[in-house]
Amino acid sequence: MKIEAFFMSMDEMIIGIQGVKAAFHDMAARKYFDLKEIQLAEFRDFRSMSKAVASGEINYAMMAIENSLAGSLLPNYGLLEEFGLSIIGEEYLRIEMQLMALPGQSLNQINQVMSHPIALRQCDPFLSKYPTWRITEAEDTAGSAKEIAEGKLHGVAAIAGKLAASTYGLEILASSIETNKHNYTRFLVITREQANCDMCNKASLRLILSHTPGSLAHALTLIEKEGINLSKIQSVPIVGKPYEYAIHLDLEFKKLPQLTAVQKKLASICVGLKTIGIYKQGNKPVKV
Repeated sequence: MKIEAFFMSMDEMIIGIQGVKAAFHDMAARKYFDLKEIQLAEFRDFRSMSKAVASGEINYAMMAIENSLAGSLLPNYGLLEEFGLSIIGEEYLRIEMQLMALPGQSLNQINQVMSHPIALRQCDPFLSKYPTWRITEAEDTAGSAKEIAEGKLHGVAAIAGKLAASTYGLEILASSIETNKHNYTRFLVITREQANCDMCNKASLRLILSHTPGSLAHALTLIEKEGINLSKIQSVPIVGKPYEYAIHLDLEFKKLPQLTAVQKKLASICVGLKTIGIYKQGNKPVKV
């Protein structure tokens, strides 16, 4: 199992997700915790989920932070900072879209398709084959499947992950209808406090640099000299300070002393430095 020693027993664990049961956040949580069933707390949006983690209402949550096609979810970087949350793990999930409806129906009986707007866009070429279908945007992929099942909506299909079909008793009418077969989302495992991890090899830092020429280049040089790989750099607006930005870095290292050394050096040149998380790197998608 991927669960580290600092996790509490599964009977006490509640994992927050954005969306409903069988959403992609649920799939990512099951994959990370290596469990078929977990205790979920469902949230309509990331803000309410983050607030629940910060207040101690729930222990952990899965938070999407970037997608290989759509890019970074900038508001979620802001939530990590606003609520003082820590990253203790990550999971990469392949995003596969299935068309599903109540059992016993065929494609030619469908007249409406529901799903999250991003999921709909990722399936445009498939949907274009059926110009008579009415496309309806919804808040959630799995939520669309749930609505069809609970309302017994004949003639209506949902686009969601495979788990949604089995969870809500729907039948898959068309499999893997997404346009890009290399679409992945990276999810963070977040909690209130940082945890010790002997096997950690990745860290997420937030830097605020002085407005002087070469300040970012200087910081990146310090990272390079420690033999640390910079796997991601993301600028995020600082709330209340127009046109000022924090720099979020994901660093991959082999030994913890490398990180300790670079943290000390960065602290000496940064206006502000915060370690958001030190954790074990997830299995990145295999390049083909």
